[in-house]
Amino acid sequence: MKNAKLELADVVRRFRDAHAAQFGHLMLPSQKKALDDIAGCMTPAMGGHLYHCQECDDDFWICHGCRNRSCPKCHGRQMREWLARREAELLPCGYYHLVATVPEQLRHAFLSDQKFMYSLLMSTVAGAVIDLARSKGRVGATPGILMILHTWTGQMTYHPHVHLLVTAGGVSDDGRHWLAAPSKFLLSVRALSKIVRARFRDALERQKPDVFHSLPRKTWKRAWCCYCKPYGHGKQAVLQYLARYAFRIALTNARIVAMDDTHVTFRYKDRDANQWRTCRLTGVEFLRRLLMHVLPKGFHKARYYGLWHHSKRPLQQRARLLLALEAPPQTAVPMTVAEIGEDARRAADNRSPGSEGSDAGFRPRCPHCGSDRVIHLAELTRGPSP
Repeated sequence: MKNAKLELADVVRRFRDAHAAQFGHLMLPSQKKALDDIAGCMTPAMGGHLYHCQECDDDFWICHGCRNRSCPKCHGRQMREWLARREAELLPCGYYHLVATVPEQLRHAFLSDQKFMYSLLMSTVAGAVIDLARSKGRVGATPGILMILHTWTGQMTYHPHVHLLVTAGGVSDDGRHWLAAPSKFLLSVRALSKIVRARFRDALERQKPDVFHSLPRKTWKRAWCCYCKPYGHGKQAVLQYLARYAFRIALTNARIVAMDDTHVTFRYKDRDANQWRTCRLTGVEFLRRLLMHVLPKGFHKARYYGLWHHSKRPLQQRARLLLALEAPPQTAVPMTVAEIGEDARRAADNRSPGSEGSDAGFRPRCPHCGSDRVIHLAELTRGPSP
């Protein structure tokens, strides 16, 4: 089956039973719900509305989306609303992009206790970045940090790591000055790697001694941080970062190339060769890899630290004032929410009326003739998953 309209939902519906027969006893409730939601997204299982077209005299349904954060069709509206809220928080300063990863020896431990291990990684990295930034010879102040957890590679293998957007400066302790980071240098990646590794090791030994003692010694000899580099300046840089990382999921519908009775083929980007390649997996293996990246219920993959923590809002306002007084006027026109996330907007256009986050002024069009002269006939409530 090779079709431009092939979707993840089609793969889930075809191979879900075979996957459950082999791995069902290992699945978390959040993973089972993700499969149910993705399979039923924008189908009568999610409920919807029945309309009659006055032009072609046809009836048609518009069904709700599932809004599961692992679904590739349900992030458009959510992403745009979240970005709009973030605009009010942005500081007109420089930013750095930092990535921290964990060695291969820890991945099994992460999968076995995701909530604890992910949270420990995020808090450890944030604390190390803040302490290094505040140290003498560097920024000398607490930066703002937005951290986002990712767990996948292009081929959907398990690779937990965090992306950080870090302000290139912070407010001095006396609150009178904005202290900017040295040009093109925020902190030493080598020093950060050693600090993160040591703090994570100590915390794991203290809080989870059984897990700690099960790990090989070489786990604590590997480098953990990939890189830290300048990312840009002001609102445009931040919105680009958020659009790129905040709502990314392991696989989008556009990357699924083909499906047959036993296998699924999808595209992935080979970063080393800078080329697109294809990967062919059995349907069961495809779903197994996909579900490794479904986060536990209630886990927040985007977190704020330092100057951007919710407890620092007065200091954020102080920082904005100091930057306005000290920085030269910006000549570039900042990117707006409406100008980013083309894929998200396309997904948002498919959202149905009556679903959470849809436009109040939504007017459906007939899928047969395109007319908007339609009459609402009935509403279908959510039913069992397909």
